[in-house]
Parts: sequence; C-alpha cells; structure tokens
Amino acid sequence: MSRIVIAPDSFKGTASAADAAAALSRGWHAVRPGDDVVLRPMADGGEGTIDAFAAAVPEARHMPVTVRGPVSEPVGTHWLLLPDGSGVVELAATSGITLLDPLAALDAHTAGFGEAIAAALDHGVDRLLLALGGSASTDGGVGALAVLGARFLDASGRPIRLGNRGLGTLARVDLSGLRSLPPRGAVILGDVDNPLLGARGAAAVFGPQKGADAAAVDVLESNLTRLARLLPADPQAPGSGAAGGTGFGLLAWGAQMGGGAGVVAEAIGLSGSLAGAAFVITGEGRFDGQTAAGKAPAEVVALARQLGVPVALAAGAIEADPAMAGFAASASLSLLAGGAAAAMADTVHWLEQAGAELARSV
Repeated sequence: MSRIVIAPDSFKGTASAADAAAALSRGWHAVRPGDDVVLRPMADGGEGTIDAFAAAVPEARHMPVTVRGPVSEPVGTHWLLLPDGSGVVELAATSGITLLDPLAALDAHTAGFGEAIAAALDHGVDRLLLALGGSASTDGGVGALAVLGARFLDASGRPIRLGNRGLGTLARVDLSGLRSLPPRGAVILGDVDNPLLGARGAAAVFGPQKGADAAAVDVLESNLTRLARLLPADPQAPGSGAAGGTGFGLLAWGAQMGGGAGVVAEAIGLSGSLAGAAFVITGEGRFDGQTAAGKAPAEVVALARQLGVPVALAAGAIEADPAMAGFAASASLSLLAGGAAAAMADTVHWLEQAGAELARSV
C-alpha cells in the first residue's frame, strides 16, 4: 500500500479545492483501491483560501458579515477567525469576479473587501491574512482603503467615485484617518508577482479578464498611474498588481507581501503530509506560464522536490510544458473530455477520470 497526497487548488468557477481533491481521490481509488490517500486541499490567496484554512484548523470560526459587493450590491459573506487571534479575509468572497454578472471593468471596486477587514479589526484580531485573487476590479485597493479611513479627493476636495473610473479624477490623497494595522501586522496572500503598472501590470494582464477591451485597458492603466503618484508604495514591487492593484494599496497601508500558497501550505501542514508519500497530485483550472509565479501547484512541486516525492498535475487546460515545471505526469481534463466546454460542464466527473488516468500511469 502506498500513501498518496492530493493537494489541488480550486478549479475556479467549477470545483472547489476540497471537491477537486475528493474527485481525484475517487478516481485514484477506482484503479488502486488499496492505497492510503490523504486529502490536503490547497489555495494560493485566491478563491478558496478561507476554505483551505478552515479545513486545516478545526477550531477556526466563520464570522458572518454583509458587505457591498463589486458594484455595491449587498453580499452575505464571512471572514475567518483563527484560534491564534488572526483574521483571514478573502477578497474573492467579498469583491470577487464570481459575484459579478455582467462584468464592470471600470466601475467594480473593493469597498466590500475593506468592510470585511474593518469587521475583523472591530472584532479585535491581532493579525490579518489578506487573501488576494479572483478580483472583479482594478481600483488599486482604493475602495478598501477608503472604508478604512483614507480619503481620495478630486480637485474640488470631494470624494471620488468608487472604481477605477473614479481614479481618473483623483487629485489628492489623505491617509491621516487610515486605521492602524493590527498589533502583529497584515500579510498579503497573493497568487501573482505582477507589478502595478506596465506590460505585466494589473491593467494589461488582468484587465481583459475583467471585461476590459483594449481602449478600457488604456484607461485602467492611466488611472492607476495617477494613483501611483499619490500613494506611498512602489508600483513596481512584485505583487503590487495583484487583485487589480489591491496589493499596491495594501502595501501603502503597511501590509507585508507574503507568498499565498506558502502560507497556506504551512497552515495545513503540507510538508508533514508529504514526508514519506509515494506520490502527490496537485492541480488547477488552467496550467500556464503564470503557475510558477506563486500559485499553489508551484508550491506543491517545490515542497515535494525537497522531499524527493514525484508530483503529478491535473488541470482543466494545460498550456505550458508540465515536465519543465517539474511534474512527473499530467492529465488534462479538456483532453479527456474532448474539449474545454465539456470539461467545464462536468468538472468533478473529469477530475475523477484524471485521478484514474494518473493512477494507471504509475
């Protein structure tokens, strides 16, 4: 009997990390029923981060809160209180792209994320873990900072409107009323290392995913550039472009950048689970060039390599060479299903098939 660890990220919009791990396990057991399969759902700061922490820390408490969603509609959500006094707040659950239909590239904002942060501060957390990823907006985190007491004003001294569009009229920033960080600070759990501005910046890379055409991307970039001149943070800092520039805004508040997948892996004890394992499977919805930039599968590969454990990849679509990234085997749901649409229509089923294929490969 071999011990197999299954540690995927979520397949965004189609399967949570926990559901993906369970499906891969069923597929593996269909071929190798005698193996001991250990499930360790992962996250990298995006959608599912709170779920990963909650699964790893049984004493964690979900704290309900109602916030303004990406275009100000009420959203019932929660943040997570950890037993050590930390609060985990997930942007995807408050200001995320999955909460918005249709998309609103210029007008979506992060005010709800700020409201959840404020709720955690009001509760008395002494550290914040701020999960960035899956955002609907490109507002540089201004919506969140405004809720926390910063003032973003136009030339007449009036507050600017929420969203990137409002940044076009920004003339002055007043941070004197900004709430203090909690005693043990705030750590940004980001899943990308993109800067705020430029060809790899928030607007150019992620704007189209949020509904921006080429002309709108130019507006997003111009307005973020205006913000960058007025906030005390480095717009070229790795991760400052995360979540539509929310990373930049949080750096200006004084938060520290941390690797999202690394923090989650530590919290769930992934290294301990991998020690002595014969094989580990990780995965995500799309495996591409960004995977190596701090996403969950890259963290799993790094930890497994230290322990000499071979790693397999299961992904909805595979657009880069898995072998070059250190994977010993791979399975594409799109190939198994005969197309991306079919794979997304029944992701859990095709994850089971991927688990079986990987089991047969070893």
